[in-house]
Amino acid sequence: MSHLFAPYQLRGLELPNRIVVSPMCEYSAVDGLANDWHLVHLGSRAVGGAGLIIFEATAIAPEGRISPEDLGLWNDEQIAPLARITRFISEQGSVPGIQLAHAGRKASTFSPWRGSGAVSEAEGGWANVVAPSAIAFSPEYPQPHALDQAGIDKVVAGFVAATHRAVAAGFKVVEVHAAHGYLLHQFLSPLSNLRTDQYGGSLENRARLLLDVSRAVRAALPDDLPLFVRISATDWVEGGWRADESVVISRWLKEEGVDLIDVSSGGTVPVAPIPVGPGYQTRFADQIRREAGIATGTVGMILEPAQADHIIRTGQADLVLLARELLREPYWPLHAATALHTTTSWPEQYLRAAPKGSTTRTPR
Repeated sequence: MSHLFAPYQLRGLELPNRIVVSPMCEYSAVDGLANDWHLVHLGSRAVGGAGLIIFEATAIAPEGRISPEDLGLWNDEQIAPLARITRFISEQGSVPGIQLAHAGRKASTFSPWRGSGAVSEAEGGWANVVAPSAIAFSPEYPQPHALDQAGIDKVVAGFVAATHRAVAAGFKVVEVHAAHGYLLHQFLSPLSNLRTDQYGGSLENRARLLLDVSRAVRAALPDDLPLFVRISATDWVEGGWRADESVVISRWLKEEGVDLIDVSSGGTVPVAPIPVGPGYQTRFADQIRREAGIATGTVGMILEPAQADHIIRTGQADLVLLARELLREPYWPLHAATALHTTTSWPEQYLRAAPKGSTTRTPR
């Protein structure tokens, strides 16, 4: 068996392989509610054999959505539509996970195919956009209000409440979104955090909110379920968040009971000189894994089965997350097993098309 298809144990949970569907916003919800699009989109990746499927950035509060069309978990009515999808994913032998998020100053913006910049209240946007400091992401984005202590406490409570709802909906992995220039990353980066109180200035202060959220979410999760945190390892610009700071905060997150760091990069500023290419972020996952002593996942331009297997085999990361490649090919894991000369299980409904020697995956 290839290393990519080796099972992976996280607390009381075993992933059937190391292939993860990276959270990808679909901008297809109404009032935060999941629907048939999400069922088919995510369910097809489970049929395709991914080990872990992480649902898109799911807002902990209405004002925490990137766009009016984002998924949400800020009320109990949003549990049942998600539970329908987690049941199907589990029946296919995959593990359902969810990314909990707050967009901060990048909230109340258009879905990509509907435009760019701020959505007005008349068009379904909202005025209560918040951030660590009153600095807009760009001139066309909303002007945020700096959070006070009561607002910060509300954010922490929102993550906790959403975690309880996620467990009720059947999710087995929870990921805290602290990357891509969204609220928790905004607190980390000195480019977006100009505060002079206990949440600004030093690395310890800028990391305080993320650590508080992670500690509170860990306490809300059952002990046997793992907690991930997605971070941007670097802002890619002078004076921004750095890779060495990512190592330090990963050590602190490990102490708070975080099980894996999902390593991405960028997102704090509109334009950055990012050297995009095959596996361009994997070196950060490798560095954090070695220097912080915590499991990592890597994402970004991972396209070929041999490339993904090499990352796991050489110990650069513990999980490989795919995004656009799984949009192009939902059955990438099944084809990757063939390319790596590995036997994997196919749905019994598809077994007639499977390579010789494939095993049957009977829905539970």
